[in-house]
Amino acid sequence: MESEKFDQLIEEAREGDHRAFESLVRQTYADTYTLAFRLVGNEEDARDVVQETYLRAHKGIQKFRGDAQLSTWLHRITANCASTFLGRRGRDRHEQLQDETDVVDDHPQRDPAQRADLGDLRSHLVEALMHLPPKLRAVVVLRDIYDMSHQSIAEQLDITESAAKVRLHRARKRLRERLYPLNDEGDLEGGADEEDARAM
Repeated sequence: MESEKFDQLIEEAREGDHRAFESLVRQTYADTYTLAFRLVGNEEDARDVVQETYLRAHKGIQKFRGDAQLSTWLHRITANCASTFLGRRGRDRHEQLQDETDVVDDHPQRDPAQRADLGDLRSHLVEALMHLPPKLRAVVVLRDIYDMSHQSIAEQLDITESAAKVRLHRARKRLRERLYPLNDEGDLEGGADEEDARAM
């Protein structure tokens, strides 16, 4: 919950108080950066996305009406900035994957072998996630990492709730196909690529 003092900072920032906005940036930076990093996959690009996020937020803070929490509003801007950034960068660049990226909330037992297995699984999940098209990656990150509802995802990405569900289904399908390529369904990747192209 956002405190009364935090709400006061928001109101002051809306009125043009630059110090109040800077204070909001300091208090929300860690969360905004974390989301950006999970969407774009490396630190340098995440910093670029965060910078663009706060530039847009600064320009639009006067229009923020408080219907949702500031964090929700910033998440939406971050997701949009990340999607735009990744679209410009194109698909020919392979991101450096960070071992510490927390994609799944796993709870390994004390057995070192089990911890190693789970570490391998997390690495595979990170790699598979980074291969998703940006729009599909955004939905699966917001749903499966941030545990947001389909409605909230739709609002933050400015799409319909039905579109959010379709993208999530396709994203999970792509992840399964990449993590478990040997199956009885034949050549799935080609079909998934065609579906993803339509989803974009």
